[in-house]
Amino acid sequence: MQTMNFGPIPLEAVADIKLSDGPPMINSENAMLRGTVLFNVRERDLGSTVKEAQQKLNKMITKLPKGYFLEWSGQWENQIRANRTLKTIMPIVLIIIFMVLYFTYHSFKEAAVTMLTVPFALIGGVFMVYFYGINLSVAVAVGFIALFGMAIETAMLMTIYLNEAMQNMVAKHGNSKATLTPAVIREFVIEGAAKRLRPKLMTVSVGLFGLIPILWATGVGSDIMRPITIPLIGGTITSTIYVLLITPVIFEMIKERELKRKGKIELIDVKE
Repeated sequence: MQTMNFGPIPLEAVADIKLSDGPPMINSENAMLRGTVLFNVRERDLGSTVKEAQQKLNKMITKLPKGYFLEWSGQWENQIRANRTLKTIMPIVLIIIFMVLYFTYHSFKEAAVTMLTVPFALIGGVFMVYFYGINLSVAVAVGFIALFGMAIETAMLMTIYLNEAMQNMVAKHGNSKATLTPAVIREFVIEGAAKRLRPKLMTVSVGLFGLIPILWATGVGSDIMRPITIPLIGGTITSTIYVLLITPVIFEMIKERELKRKGKIELIDVKE
């Protein structure tokens, strides 16, 4: 180091020089020094990993020195943002589905019966996610949203045929307590549910045959498609069981109650 009055001064005269390990680059952000620790997550979900790491760091570091602070960023930050968005989107999706059903049937009861398919679809989807050991992620949430749409589609198909059977019943027997009995209602409910079983199963089978091969896919993008597909498959199976076996029973109970309370059955004209 060259000075004006004393000539050159060696660096060793004013500083201790030694070799030590350190960062290859000094980074700064907002005029503050920044150090980055990177790690990847394997065979477990990102959320629980970060929370466990935060708990261990909080036990190890009770108080940071003045001017120091910790921030968790990267995929963890993106996941928090995505989860916050999904918490808003999921209720909106369900509300939109219910509104579409209500404006289709013009009946709160019919829309509610169709919406009951969603919890049964959720049961199968959650079981499949647990069975395959898939961690909850944005892709899984997207799969559940798609599942709700498929389940409602199958339930609407059943409801359309059941309402068509009620119209045939009224055309044949009339619409009053004098001509209608629970046995007659049951007969036409069975007609609407059982005799049109083929198109319902075909609708579900087409969806399943397209989804099941993705479970064994190994190509590019399979790691993203599999978490979407797994809840779709499980939920489609359980929702179909509900639609084929339970929906006609609930529909019959509603129509018998209508006949008992109002003396007639409410007919709903739904076009496919």
